[in-house]
Amino acid sequence: MQDTSAAIASLKKQLGANLCIMGHHYQNDNVVRHCDITGDSLELARRVPGIDAAHIVFCGVYFMGESAALLAKPGQSVHLPSLDADCLMSRMTPAPLARKVLEQLAATGRKIIPLAYVNTDLALKAVVGEFGGAVCTSANARIMLRWALDQGDGVLFLPDRHLGNNTAETLGISQDERHVLRVGAAGLVQPETQPLDRKLLLWPGCCAIHARFEPDDVEAIRAEYPGCRVIAHPECRQEVIEACDGAGSTSYLIREAARVAAEEPGTTLIVGTENNLVYRLAERHAGQCRILPLGHAICGNMAKVTEKKLLATLQSVAAGAASPLHIEENLCPPARLSLTRMLEACGN
Repeated sequence: MQDTSAAIASLKKQLGANLCIMGHHYQNDNVVRHCDITGDSLELARRVPGIDAAHIVFCGVYFMGESAALLAKPGQSVHLPSLDADCLMSRMTPAPLARKVLEQLAATGRKIIPLAYVNTDLALKAVVGEFGGAVCTSANARIMLRWALDQGDGVLFLPDRHLGNNTAETLGISQDERHVLRVGAAGLVQPETQPLDRKLLLWPGCCAIHARFEPDDVEAIRAEYPGCRVIAHPECRQEVIEACDGAGSTSYLIREAARVAAEEPGTTLIVGTENNLVYRLAERHAGQCRILPLGHAICGNMAKVTEKKLLATLQSVAAGAASPLHIEENLCPPARLSLTRMLEACGN
């Protein structure tokens, strides 16, 4: 491992300003320590346009690499250490099916604005951009849902119904103004029986990692650690969030851990999200407060990006033999539009 780490450091020095390594917070420490920029989805998207390096090596899952390639400057290359690092949630909304559902909703006479979580592939982002919508992250979901509501008669939030539900709750959108769509392979299932006139329509997808948490997990850990504080990511189901003391994006979880460590030393903080981040926070604030995961939650796809794969990618870049991520040119304009609408609405 030391040899691998030293080899990466040597290649970074060799490539110098021609290289920028970006990494998501859910990457393991052996990868994160080599990153020049780390962040959640929103922070990484914001940073890409300001990078001048010829080569961006993105340590994260596939859709994140696609977003980086969309926002990169002409001539820049984006490389993924593991092309098979996918996201199960992003596969829950195939672009052709989303298009069919949006067409069915448009046929009702209402202007439905699609708002897609950034955890979606390029093809879906293109459909969303084409239908006047935008993407969002967990950090700006409130801002973007409010934006989308102002653009038409209703919003289709996809693919994560839990993030959509939890965001609606913070905006005061009542349960009877929301509906989780019933969707089949051919589009809406028995649309005439569904309340499609609701303000917020939710695609029936979820994050398999965060959706595994249950309200009983919160109750059990409170019993084990009396007086603990419990926070969680809004990709968790609404019943879990309601049982917690706080909820928010990855950046919120990081800030809250720092706040608790500084202002409430000795506290036991339970964090419901991907465990790589929780372990990193626990190490960062060791001696100030105890930070523990709500339960086992490791993203197997994020874990596909390893230090050895990062080294192999850098070796290929240095040798001029790397194959940059290829994205379909015809999908770029509408997909880029869905991303830039988000960045503009959030004041980037």
